[in-house]
Amino acid sequence: MAKIRNIKELAELAGVSTGTVSRALAGSELISLKTRKRIQALADEHSFRPNALARNLRTQRSGAIGVLIPLGHEAGQPMSDPFFITMLGLLADALTERGYDLLLSRVIPTDDLWLERMTSSGRVDGVIVIGQSDQSATIDAVAAQYRPLVVWGGYSRGQLHCSVGSDNRLGGDLAASHLIAQGCRRIAFFGDPRAQEIAQRLDGCRDAMARAGLQDELTVLPAHLVAEAAHPDIARFLGHAGQRPQGIVAASDVIAMSALRVLAEQGLSVPEDVRVIGYDGLAMSEQTVPRLTTVSQDLTQGASHLVDMLLRRIAGEETQSVVMKPRLIVRMSG
Repeated sequence: MAKIRNIKELAELAGVSTGTVSRALAGSELISLKTRKRIQALADEHSFRPNALARNLRTQRSGAIGVLIPLGHEAGQPMSDPFFITMLGLLADALTERGYDLLLSRVIPTDDLWLERMTSSGRVDGVIVIGQSDQSATIDAVAAQYRPLVVWGGYSRGQLHCSVGSDNRLGGDLAASHLIAQGCRRIAFFGDPRAQEIAQRLDGCRDAMARAGLQDELTVLPAHLVAEAAHPDIARFLGHAGQRPQGIVAASDVIAMSALRVLAEQGLSVPEDVRVIGYDGLAMSEQTVPRLTTVSQDLTQGASHLVDMLLRRIAGEETQSVVMKPRLIVRMSG
């Protein structure tokens, strides 16, 4: 049986126009179900698969979504970071279910054009950015002109880009308030506030400390998000602190895990000597010893919001930023 090479040959075999074949193979309801089934059966019988590139040229769609991870403040953070792996898996599942491919790019910004290069490339129908890092101004500049763009991260009043994320300031407040309620007066915040989300979490800690009259008892260590880099900084901080903190609020679960390791190496007990709280609510936080108290962001819901709002923006709708309420999960470390 001769193999059909193009839509024209299939149309001749089916006795219909090429437009009917094209719409039938795309599942268009403009074509009757009976005709769609007959054309699909002929295509299967003759091993015909429509050319995706040609279809995309006709529809002016690529069928792909760009997912970018800008690492402006933490260039050494790998794609294998537990947060990235979790979020990317959730996004890939959600995009695949909606018929889209995922085009992934880890970006070390060296100029202000890194996002514009992707949005103007014609390779994607829309873009999801995971984390603002220290690139909020660049993201806003592109968002003013390019509509199908959604960002995972913190929300700031007046921002132009559409974002999805937790209420980071509330999350930091929840963590510090819990430590204060447990009797901690000296609290340390581990995280680099050059990143917008982390700065908001630090602001939340400061809010809680100020309400308790302990604003002078908060110290800040701009710890790296990469475990291998965070560990020595945390070890030096805890080893040389004039007064060891009674509680630690870590800007991420990965930083919190590094803190647990250092405390164990220094012969300190958690939570008896020092209490530790992380941020993110990653599945691996349940496997630490002791099990990690953390502020959960509900990444599953977050990924769903990102994909839903991006597809709505691709369709021409306007969408507002979503700020999800974080939840403190109390386990053994805090």
